[in-house]
Order: sequence, then structure tokens, then C-alpha cells
Amino acid sequence: MRIVDIITMGCSKNLVDSEKLLYQLQRNGIKVCHNPVRIHHDVVVVNTCGFINDAKEESIQMILSLGEMKQRGKIKKLYVMGCLSERFFSELSQEIPEVDKYFGKFNWHELLKELNMEFAQDKANERQLTTPRHYAYLKISEGCNRHCAYCAIPIITGSHRSRSMEDILDEVKILVAGGVKEFQVIAQELTYYGLDLYGRRRLPELIQRISDVAGVEWIRLHYGYPNSFPYEILPVMRERDNVCKYLDIALQHSSDRILQRMHRNTSRQYQKELVSLMREEVPEIALRTTFMVGYPGETDEDFQDLVDFVKWARFERMGAFAYSEEEGTFAAEHYADDVPDEVKRQRLDALMALQQDISEEICAQKVGKTFKTIIDRKSGGYYIGRTQYDSPEVDGEVLIPSAGRRLRRGMFYSVRITEADEFDLTGEVIR
Repeated sequence: MRIVDIITMGCSKNLVDSEKLLYQLQRNGIKVCHNPVRIHHDVVVVNTCGFINDAKEESIQMILSLGEMKQRGKIKKLYVMGCLSERFFSELSQEIPEVDKYFGKFNWHELLKELNMEFAQDKANERQLTTPRHYAYLKISEGCNRHCAYCAIPIITGSHRSRSMEDILDEVKILVAGGVKEFQVIAQELTYYGLDLYGRRRLPELIQRISDVAGVEWIRLHYGYPNSFPYEILPVMRERDNVCKYLDIALQHSSDRILQRMHRNTSRQYQKELVSLMREEVPEIALRTTFMVGYPGETDEDFQDLVDFVKWARFERMGAFAYSEEEGTFAAEHYADDVPDEVKRQRLDALMALQQDISEEICAQKVGKTFKTIIDRKSGGYYIGRTQYDSPEVDGEVLIPSAGRRLRRGMFYSVRITEADEFDLTGEVIR
């Protein structure tokens, strides 16, 4: 065996697992290619996603395609790990026998044994980054205790399990020593952090301790939950210069009737008060959220409620998706998927068109202002960067003409915004 290809499907939480596997393979002398353009001949590992139908289908198609290559002798060994195989281990084993072995989301260490290697426990926090070396995703917990009616994540990952602060800080220091300046703090549910280990929510304390580590320039928070929100995180965000004024908190809907059917344990009024408080406590905050349209029983009135809420809130960042029935969830077992697909598409298009207009107006207000900007890459005639309000891969970018100027990737610059469109900004370095 000379080369192992690792293909990561799905979210950044999966990516962290792949990066740890990458490191363990490389320390055993194996060359590893992540998401290769061309599949090599030896061993391929697919880290699958099992969240929603589209993601599951994408993972299955990838496995089938690689299975055909293995049958033709183009691949020697094919292994599958991650969320999809955690949930559908028996079914996949029977239906796609071309795979040499399936592993779940939490036993991927055993893949090393399959390859006649040992997992180095003393290096458990080491990773080979697949992102640019100046930023990394930092996973602080696994699982979720929320049990929203539509969501299969607790079925796949089990209950919430926080990592200890000491373990997380050890990983932060290792990554900083390797050149990481920016951390995207991720979990299935950030705001629950610490409750299982320490008997109370300790996200604010954790973020304070991460921000105290020398070399940490930016910390950005992803995947919060509105119910029982730890308000103490807001002063931390306001007062700490290296904690980005940015929060990703999925609200899912605004209609009280739909929120109740979703088992969200929140209400329209509570969410309005929460958004208002966040903007009051952290005046410069950029809020990212996600909404679902076409949930079982969603009427035109419910959807209009959501439209009105988005108009009121004017989220800096917003995503949306159409409901798809997930096997084993409360919604799948108790509600009919009664909103026609065409109606789902129409509602999704209408909501995203509204958000595009809002985003365009918010971006236009930044013209003439100056922002601290980190450079990610160079593409064509531009350097591509981001402000503290822009998370990699999901948010807008800052385009800086490269003619006559040399900027360094991973470095910060002061950039004055000269133009704006619906999502991206154009600017010039002033120092």
C-alpha cells in the first residue's frame, strides 16, 4: 500500500474526523490524498454524510461509483465510514458488498487496525489540515440531546458528549503552533456545551479560555440553539477582540404552530426577543441562521409568518432548505409529508430571493468602510479574503485586485470596501 485516498462528504464535523485519520495514516508512512482529482489504485476511504436525503444520495452514489471501479480492478481496497454507515450499517453491507468493510462515525480508529496500523492515542489531538493552514474547524462535542421532530442526527450520533476544556485547549495550542490563527468552533449544538461534564453550560468560559491562548486571532461560533441560550457568551463576544462578532444559530421557523410541531421548545416571540438582545448586547454582530420550508402542515399563513419574520430580523447571513422526510424521526412517523414538492420549491425560491435583497442592502452599507481582512487565496486577478463576519465556504468574500500588490495568504490587512454585490465585497488595502 502506497497511497490512501480519503473522500469527505458532508459537514465540517466530518472533515475534522478525516483530518485526524489523515494524520494517523501519515505518521505510519502512508501518502494520503484528500478529495483527490484522480482516484489512485490502492485504498479509498469514503467518510459519508447521512443528514438529509440529498446528502445521503450523494454519499451512496459515491460508494457505488467507487464500487464499480473496484470491480474493474482500479481500486484494491474500499472502506466506508461516517454518519451514513453508522446509521445504515446492515443495509449498506448487504446492498453494496463491493465495500471491503464498513465503519461507523465513532469507530473509525479500527480502520487503522484493518490496515495493520495502530492508533496513536498520545497523538489523538493531532490533525493534518485540509483547510488553508491559517484556519481550522474545532469540534467541541458530539451528539445532540434536542430531539427535534424532523432531525435524524440524535439517531446517528447519540446524546450530547462534551469534550473536556483541557482536551480542547490542548488541540488549540497544537494547531496554533502549526500556524492556525482562526478557529471555527463547531458542534451539533454549541450552546449545550459542558452541561453533561460539568453540570452547567460552560461555553462562555471555554471561549474565554481559547481567546486567552497566544496566537488565536479569530474565534467564530457555529451551530447554536435558541432554547436555553447561554446569554453570558454575548459579553464575551462584545469585549474580546479575537472573538468574532458572528453567531450561527439555526432558528428553523417562526410560526408558533410549526415550531411546536417541530418540537423546537421555543416561540416566535422568544426568538424575536433573542435576536433583539443579541443585537443590543453586540451591536456589530452578524447573525447567520437557517430556515426550513415545506414542513408537514405548513400553510400559506405559516410561510407568510416566516417571510414577515425574515423581513423584520434582516439576518446578515441566511440559508434555507426544503423539508425531506427522514426515516425514524418523529415527523416521519407521525406527520404526512403533505406539502407538494412544487410548493416547497416555490417557497424556498421566494425566501432566498428575499434574503438576497436583504443581503444586497447590508453589503451596500459597507462601501466606504474599512475592515480587518484575512487573505485565503489568490484567484485570477484577485486576492480573496474574509472579514470577521464571513465564515469560510458558507459566507461572502472580499475581492482585492492583485495588480501591483503582493499579499500573503493567512495575513491580516486593513481593507476599504469600494464595491458590493448581493454577497461579496470588493476592496483595496490601505495598510
